[in-house]
Amino acid sequence: MFNVPKYRIKKLNECPVNENGDFVLYWMTSNRRTQWNFSLDRAIMWAQQLGKPLIVLEALRVGQKWACERFHNFVMDGMRDNRQALKDTGAFYYPYVEPVPGAGKGLLKELSGKACVTISDYFPCFFLPKMTLAASLQVACWMDQVDSNGLLPLFETDQVFVSAFSFRRYLQKQLPKYILEAPSCAPLTYRKLRTLERIPENILSQWPPMEDALLDSSNRDLSKLPIDHNVRVVSKRGGAIAATETLSIFINQRLPGYASNRNHPDIPAVSGLSPYLHWGHISVHEIFWSLMRFENWTPDRLSTKTDGKRNGWWGASENTEAFLDELITWRELGYNMCSLRSDYDSCESLPEWARKTLSEHQNDTKEYLYDLEDLEKARTHDPIWNSAQRELVNTGVIHNYLRMLWGKKVLEWTPNPQKALEIMIELNNKYALDGRNPSSYTGIFWILGRYDRPWAPVRSIFGRIRYMSSIRTREKLKMDNYLRTYLTD
Repeated sequence: MFNVPKYRIKKLNECPVNENGDFVLYWMTSNRRTQWNFSLDRAIMWAQQLGKPLIVLEALRVGQKWACERFHNFVMDGMRDNRQALKDTGAFYYPYVEPVPGAGKGLLKELSGKACVTISDYFPCFFLPKMTLAASLQVACWMDQVDSNGLLPLFETDQVFVSAFSFRRYLQKQLPKYILEAPSCAPLTYRKLRTLERIPENILSQWPPMEDALLDSSNRDLSKLPIDHNVRVVSKRGGAIAATETLSIFINQRLPGYASNRNHPDIPAVSGLSPYLHWGHISVHEIFWSLMRFENWTPDRLSTKTDGKRNGWWGASENTEAFLDELITWRELGYNMCSLRSDYDSCESLPEWARKTLSEHQNDTKEYLYDLEDLEKARTHDPIWNSAQRELVNTGVIHNYLRMLWGKKVLEWTPNPQKALEIMIELNNKYALDGRNPSSYTGIFWILGRYDRPWAPVRSIFGRIRYMSSIRTREKLKMDNYLRTYLTD
């Protein structure tokens, strides 16, 4: 028996445990993995405590905004891995993909009606918070929502942090008491669950589980699903297996040069983990402890200083500390914002100074103006920007440093900041495998001043917003191969 820390759990309704239920239901919505997952740990705990079987329901909607072949394929890769991981564990895996919008309506209500307890994931972004809240009103048994998003429990603070520095200081004060509390790396390996005899036929016939042929990537046909078929499948594979392999490559091959090389598009130094983090195919806890095992690190190396500095606090190598600042500080800063402000995706969430300076300069004369179609098709005068946009469209990712320049130019080339924001969100969320995520919104809104400070001199269009130049970027970065690849693509 194992317990999930109470501050990672939120009860979503007033219903009691249904002692006469047939099973425990885990509704897997954002932590789409079978290891290092507090939600699954919680579900297993309930199943063992009640002596009931466990159902893991992983569903995929077709009616959500930006649903496309690229994202469906990536998620189905993960479903394939989850099916294999749960095989012979006693847990019943129920993968469901909507054939038409709305077809999945009622499935959770029917299953939870026969459940003792329902467990769900907590994810503070996109449509998931509203979906989960609405679902909780239909669930007639005890329903828990579990936070497995990061090292810092999101339910433990109601403070919205306005800078990486202030958040880093907070982390340095608070993380030591949470850092050893990690989810199980293999929760079903040594735990025996009761086997579910059957699911009622009326449920299986109305909501048939996804066929093995659709799960297996070699035979997957997405053509009949009512999703965007213009945003095509890319070479990057989804799922826990690919995520673990990507992590291994990063630690063993890329981490040694991360601090000095991560900004250069021609040097493979970035981790490539953000799509797997977004879709829940890998956990921050797994990444963190894999890094620290590589470092032979122990918690007694943590500094006692809480000065908010980026380097030195972890007591790790320069490269690991640089990566942890991205993985922990910047990533969880975005989750903090999205969990506490519902307007995280609007200009109203920007700091006052940023709103003021953008408003003062929104009518400044612009040398170039491009509409959404021109930008989407990379038809600008700027070869670096065009390359970054083509990388996004063709591969589903965009180099971390160039994503910043990409956004700055959208602000510079569109009629006003509101239109720039609209276009950045549309292009990023339509094509990026790691879009629709708190970290994505951090990057987009950083372009407009979030988590930044006023800069001088005051510039046309930007005002006091930080400016970035394509000319200066070309001078600073090693990117000859990058430009050859995407300008001739």
